[in-house]
Formats: sequence, C-alpha cells, structure tokens
Amino acid sequence: MNARLRRLPITSLAAGWLAASALMQPLPGAAQAVEPLPAPEPSVPALPAPPVEEDAPSAPSVAPAAPPASAQAASRGPASVADLAESLLDAVVNISTSQTVDRPGGGIPELEAPEGSPLQDFFDDLLRGDDGVGDRRVQSLGSGFVVDPSGVVITNNHVIADADTITVNFADGTRLDAELLGTDPKTDLAVLKVNPPEPLPAVEFGDSEALRIGDWVMAIGNPFGLGGSVSVGIVSARGRNINAGPYDNFIQTDAAINRGNSGGPLFDMNGRVVGINTAIISPTGGSIGIGFSIPAQLAVNVVDQLREFGETRRGWLGIRLQAVTDDIAEGLGIPEAKGAVVMGIVPGGPSDNGLLKVGDVIVRFNGQEIESSRDLPRIVAETPVGDTVTVELLRKEDTAAPAQPLSVEVTLGRLEDGEKLMAESEAASEPAANADAADDEAVSSASVVTLGLTLSAIDAPLRGQYGLGDDVEGVVITQVEPNSSAAEKGIEAGAVIREVAQEEVSEPQEVADKIAKLKADGRRNALLLLASASGDLRFVVVPID
Repeated sequence: MNARLRRLPITSLAAGWLAASALMQPLPGAAQAVEPLPAPEPSVPALPAPPVEEDAPSAPSVAPAAPPASAQAASRGPASVADLAESLLDAVVNISTSQTVDRPGGGIPELEAPEGSPLQDFFDDLLRGDDGVGDRRVQSLGSGFVVDPSGVVITNNHVIADADTITVNFADGTRLDAELLGTDPKTDLAVLKVNPPEPLPAVEFGDSEALRIGDWVMAIGNPFGLGGSVSVGIVSARGRNINAGPYDNFIQTDAAINRGNSGGPLFDMNGRVVGINTAIISPTGGSIGIGFSIPAQLAVNVVDQLREFGETRRGWLGIRLQAVTDDIAEGLGIPEAKGAVVMGIVPGGPSDNGLLKVGDVIVRFNGQEIESSRDLPRIVAETPVGDTVTVELLRKEDTAAPAQPLSVEVTLGRLEDGEKLMAESEAASEPAANADAADDEAVSSASVVTLGLTLSAIDAPLRGQYGLGDDVEGVVITQVEPNSSAAEKGIEAGAVIREVAQEEVSEPQEVADKIAKLKADGRRNALLLLASASGDLRFVVVPID
C-alpha cells in the first residue's frame, strides 16, 4: 500500500490519551489578553453606472428570484444531527484486543548472580515479567457496531488480526468478551459475537448504491482512544480504487476519520450504515479530509456469509483478465475501451467448456454492465455459487471483420475452491531446469529481428534457458532493443509471441511477415498476444515504426 495511504492505525488506550493530550495543549499566548478586532475598513464606493444612449430602450428591472426553501436548507446542510447521533451512539462500540508477544528476557541479556546469592531469584523474576513466561501483552483499540440485538458486531479485520483476546466495550461501560465468527482479509471485514444479558441496541445496513456525491454522511467511532465521537461530512467520491484489495470500491468522505475509527460505521442521514470506515490518506496519521469506507452493498454479502458459514463463498468464473485500453480496443475491433478481455481459461474451472475464448471482451455479466476489468471480479464474487449466469461478450472471429456480440451461459464455481485448484496447477506445472536440454534433437531456426525484437523458434535449449513449459507454443523473444517501442511497452526477453493481430504464429518469419502486412495495410500498431514462462497471457500493442 502506498506510504501515504494508511489503514486507520489502531492505538493503545494510553497512546491514544497521549496523542489527545498533546493535541489539546493551549496555543502559544493563550493566556494573554485578547486583542480587539480591527476597525472595519471604509466602504468601497459603488462603481458608476455605464452611460446609456438616449435612443436605446431601457431594459425592465428584474430582481433575482429567491431559491426555494428546500434549496436554501440544502445549501446550509443539516441544521443538527444531535437527535440522529443520540439514537445511534449506543450501537457503536469500542473494540480492544490484546496479543501475547514472545519477548524472552525483554531483550535484556541473561543476568547471573554469584552462586547461592538471593539476587538470582530477583533477576529471574525481572526477566520473566509479570506473567512469569517472558511475554508481554500488546493492546490496541478500534471501533465496531452492533447489527443484531443478539450480539453480532462488525469491525475491520485489521483491528482484530492476530489477537488472542477481543473485548467489546459499550457506551454504558459494559465490557464483554467476543468470539470471532469469521474474517475476510480481501475486504478487511470481521464478524464478532458477544453474549449480552439483554438485547443490545443495533443498527441496520442501508443502500450504499443510492448515495450520491455531495450527500451528507456521519461517522461515529473511537478516535485516539477517547471514546464515542461523532463527525459529519459529505460523500466526496464513489468507486475509489486504493489498491487495498481485489474488490476495491470505496466510498470517499471528508467526514473526520482518525486513528481508532477503523471498523466504525458511516451513516446516511436516515441512520443506516452505508459504509465501514477502514482507511485514510494522511501524511501525519491524522484526518486531512480523505477517508475511505467499505460500501454497505459489498459488506452485507460478506457479513451474511461469515455469519452463516464462518467463511466466504464467492462466485468464480475461472478466467484470467486484462484491462481494455484504447489500443487494445482498436486491435480487437471493438468500438470503445470498455469491458474485460479474457486472457486465459483456468483448466478445470467453470469456463473450461469451450464457450469462452482468449480475446473475448466481456461487456455484461448477469445483466450488469462491465465498465472495466476491475468491475468483473467484484460482481462475480457477489454472485451466489452455483448460479447459471449469462455472459455477454464481443468476439472477433475474422481479423478483417469487426467484433460481433455473443452470449454464453456459465455455471459459477466457488472462488475459494478455484484458488486451491490454481495453486495446485501452478505448482505442478513449474518447469524444471534441464541441464541436458542441449542434447535434444530440436534445432533452433534462424533468428529474425522486427519491431526491435529478436525472435527465435522455441527449441529445447531455449525452453531450458527461459524456463518455458512444455506446453508453451509460439515464437520466443531472445533480445529486446533498448529504447525501442517494444522495450517501452515492458516486453522482455523470454516472453513468447502467441499471436499477431489475433492470428497464431509458430515461426519467427511468420511474425515478421504479419508485421510487414500490417504496415502495408496502413496499420500503425501491432496487437501481440504474449505468454510468460508460466503461460500467463497478455495483450500488448506495439507501434509499427
């Protein structure tokens, strides 16, 4: 994560009070007498009216219309959120955790007293610490909120990660030990369970999709360990990708969010949870008005699964994707740079049925528009496992014709099972270096240079040199000319060209001939399909010099 982008740090109560007390120091010179306000500046005379020709007709005088009362109220923001905050504060809780950290001797070298000295027992106790085992307890604080009166509490995964004990602290001073029902590091969510003697005040999730930029929101949490604190702001942006995880779709807000707010709720003005505060951008660790919340739409599905199964069960399509850039869109013959281009089919996955192909551009999934390759994994993950969905795509069957729309149906698998399958497949397919590869009968053909690339046919020595799997086919790149367009596109030696302009190639001269034909046809770019040593595919558009 970017150094300037932080998950909300969780601090100990003592550290929180120290930070807060430092912030509350009086300003220099606060004890001095208050200086009177300066006298008002003399008013500036009005500008003279421009001359008016005698023959010119005079325009009627029109007073500006006053905005409607609703618009005037909206421009000033909510008159007060006191009633709303009062009704919600009891459902927002503090989360405290402790963790045992092994620190034998606390870093102090072993101390030995003379044989028989009574000081030896003192030295042993000193090094063991209070619990007598040489460990120490690390405490931290975060926030959370109750979503079920029976005692279900939501917070961030990073608030309770690696904790040995978790305690939920309520506004009335009640402290209850919590059981961890489940966590999801990919969305940074955790679900806890406490057993209260009577039903707890709880809040409901709202519709985060209904939020608009500029809507008022309210954050409640535990900044700097001070206890329940309310701040108000607006929705600054939606759909933010901060590279925190694979399903980033954050709500950005300028409501003050600081250390200890992690896991706390972001409310709309109806008192419903529309987000879970989880990260800020700050050079100092304090709020500068750029905070990020997990949207309720994403959180609800994860929370329900963690409550029911103790784990997530996400939908899985079983494909590898790449973003559609303007150059790739032009090379694939699609009208605009939207959707997600299929770059690989996972063997044994839900899409391994011949319906989807490399180069297909998915534009709709189960009725939802796919704007970019970042949208598709999140939408698929939110779809129930086992559902049969319609995938709408664009496919270019003929290099001379534009891409044509097509629909296929796929029954989704489970992502967690797919991740295990892919890990096992990658481990099994790792090529072993063969020291005797030079004895193979395969003979390398002559090299060809085009687009600043030196190309060779794949033979046994080159497979061994670049670690290419036995199933990797195409033309291997053995050298990339520095400062060439290909080098600027990140192409490196060892990559394999599988296709040129969506036509398969197997010999270096084929690549050169196809590049020459593209140039003769007036094409300015060549669309190359490259494979890595492990077989992962990607499209690269290289200018034709």
